[in-house]
This record gives sequence, structure tokens and C-alpha cells, in this order.
Amino acid sequence: MKLDSLLKQDAIIDLSFFNFSNAVTAAYFATPNLEILRVNKNFKKFFPVLNNVDHVFFPSVLKQLGVPKKQIDNFQSILEKEGRVIIPRIEIEINGEIKIFSLLSAHTKNQDFPYLNGVQGQFVDRTIEHQLRKEKEDLLDQKLKDQQTIEEKSKKLENIANRLSKYLTPQLYKSIFQNEENKSEEIKHTRKNLSIFFSDIVSFTDISDQLEPEKLAEIINSYLSEMTNIAISCDVAIDKFIGDAILAARGQFDSDGERDDALKVIEMAIQMKLRIKEMQSYWIKLGLKDGLHVRMGISTGYCTVGNFGSNQKLEFTALGNPINLASRLQSKAPSNEILISDITYNLVKDEVNCEYFDEFTPKGFKRPVKIFRVIDFQSKSHNNKRKVFSHKGNFVDVNIFDTSDIEAAINELKTIQEKFKKEK
Repeated sequence: MKLDSLLKQDAIIDLSFFNFSNAVTAAYFATPNLEILRVNKNFKKFFPVLNNVDHVFFPSVLKQLGVPKKQIDNFQSILEKEGRVIIPRIEIEINGEIKIFSLLSAHTKNQDFPYLNGVQGQFVDRTIEHQLRKEKEDLLDQKLKDQQTIEEKSKKLENIANRLSKYLTPQLYKSIFQNEENKSEEIKHTRKNLSIFFSDIVSFTDISDQLEPEKLAEIINSYLSEMTNIAISCDVAIDKFIGDAILAARGQFDSDGERDDALKVIEMAIQMKLRIKEMQSYWIKLGLKDGLHVRMGISTGYCTVGNFGSNQKLEFTALGNPINLASRLQSKAPSNEILISDITYNLVKDEVNCEYFDEFTPKGFKRPVKIFRVIDFQSKSHNNKRKVFSHKGNFVDVNIFDTSDIEAAINELKTIQEKFKKEK
């Protein structure tokens, strides 16, 4: 007599299904043909929409739960071919809420108890897991979006800052954007000892009447660009452009002491004078028959420095007699010469060769001011360190008219060299 005939079939099936009866999953046991024989308590709890499913075809149960036909067909096909199947994600609507389940099923075989041969399976509720995963993905997506937004806004701010930097001196730009300690404070008005530079183009009104607007803009912009490059290299701040005139100063942001500040401004003025001489051929080619000629004046004294203007528009600048004096000095200067006040002269006379020029009493001054013409620094080694951007040789005349990108100019010369080599 066989063992299975001595035992009750239902009891054996219940015993076999015991581990699933109290499982946290929704478990079922079916015949090899997928006719349901047992389900545990959680099966009914998970799917209250179902009535009694005993002896119901399992794929029909899936259909009643709203599982798509394609998933049901895949379930049957894979189970039949491979003896087991895992459907990782099944969406089922229960009481108006979408629940996420995984369905695991496999054929069971038992030689001693043939009626245990069938299919065991279980639904695993993964709704919370998927919700957590979705929340994590949403957070990551939001983080990426936030990061992208930050990068876009940072790029916009950088573009704005770069555009704004063209309207501000490097020193003022640094003071506004990089002064973290006083970032919440407005720039205060202070009295500072400054070395002031003022320059003006000779007969600019006549020049502007002679030239077309485009040519005039090209000449003036090239002039102001080259002068600005020199000012920056000498650590002197351009305060403003007044038409063709340049107002610059040293000491309103950083100071090396009144003597060294004055020396830096004089060095800047000399470099400007030399650069203007180098640029004459370029400007003549642009239609300025007699070239550009500039007068320059330098004074030293105490000025009030800070923001001046209205609530709608402010300008960081300096006010005081030394500025007026520098302007008067340039107006008295001969073409392409630099005049300095007696105070500036006394600061630099040990290092700069100057000669007496004149004496006059400017309007608003109580005493006469002696004026000196700057020749050059006494140190030849100092003078020899200055950069030269033109070259006149036996066969080649080179003049770099834009010094803002020397590397590009060098590459252009190399290209010309290679071209001549090929055409030789």
C-alpha cells in the first residue's frame, strides 16, 4: 500500500501549505493546470475584491485583478517552459489605490505525494518599496534640476559680472564682489592721499569733425583700450573716461605709500606716452592724418573718496583740488608731454628726472604751484624693463596695435612666418 493512500489528501496539502498560511505575502497553491486549491489569509486580505477562489483558474484571477493580458500570457508561457516565473512588477488597483506587487511562482514535484505536484506562488507587496524608490528618484531628479538651475543662474550671474566688469575698474570690481568682510556694508566716504592722473587728446573736437563715426570709434576705442591695459599693468585705477579724457588715480583702493603711489602713476604715464608713439602709424592708416597727440598732468594730495550721486545712480569716485589741479596741468602741458605738480615732484625727484617748466596759481588755490616736466626714470635698468610692442628692422616693420591678447598676436606672427616659408 502506498504512503499517500494511508494519509488524508487534504491534511497533507494543508501541512505542505502551512509555511505559507501565515506568511506576510499573498500565497496560493494550484494544480499543475493552475486550478487554485489553497490561498492563505493574506491573499484574501491583499485582494478583498476577490470572492472565493477555490478551484478557480489562476490566470482568471489575474484577469479579475486587472493584470494586463500580455503579463498573464508571459506568466503562463514562462512557467510552462522554465517551471518557474518571476513577474517583478504588477500594478493592481485596490480600493482606488495603485499597489505594486511582484509575482513569484514555481512548479512543485513530490514522488511520494503526487497530489502535491502543482504550482506554488506568492504575491509580494512592494508598494512601499516602490514609493521609497520613487521618492528617492524624485529627490535625485529634483537635486539634478536644482543643480542645473544653480549652474544656469551661476552662469547668468557670471555673464552679468563679466559684462559689469567692463564698466568698473578691476580695483572697484574686486572691492564690490570680493570683499567678503564688508559685503553687507556700503563703501564709506574717506579722505585719502591720492596721486591723480588726467589726460586729454589734443584738438579732439577737430578730429571728431573730420572722421566718420565708425573710424572715430575704432581709433578712440583702441586708444582707450591700450591706455587701460597699461593702467592695469601699473596697478593704477581708471576712475572714468570723460569723452576722450582719462581720469585715473592710485591710492583710493590700495596704497604703497604716497611716494610709491606717485612713482606708479608716473611710470604709467611714461608707458602711455611711449605706447601712443608706437600706435601712430596704426591710427594714421585708419585715416587720422596727423595721428593722436595727448597731454598729461599728475598731481598728489588729499581727496574725498566714496560713492557720489543719487539714490538711482551712484558713482565711486574722488573729489578734491588735486583732481582739478591734474586737469589744469594737462591743459598747460605741451603735446605728448607729462607735467607734474611740485608736491608730486618732491616725492619722486630722487628717482625721476624732471625739469622745471612753469609756475602758476590755479583758480581756487591760495599759493602758486610750481610745475615740472617728466623726462624719465633715472634708472636705466628700470626703463629697460618696459615692454615694447613695435619693431623696426632692416626688412620688417611690426606694430602690435592690440595688446589685450599677446599670445594671439604671437600666433598670428607665427602664421605669417609659415605662410612666407611656403611661398618662398
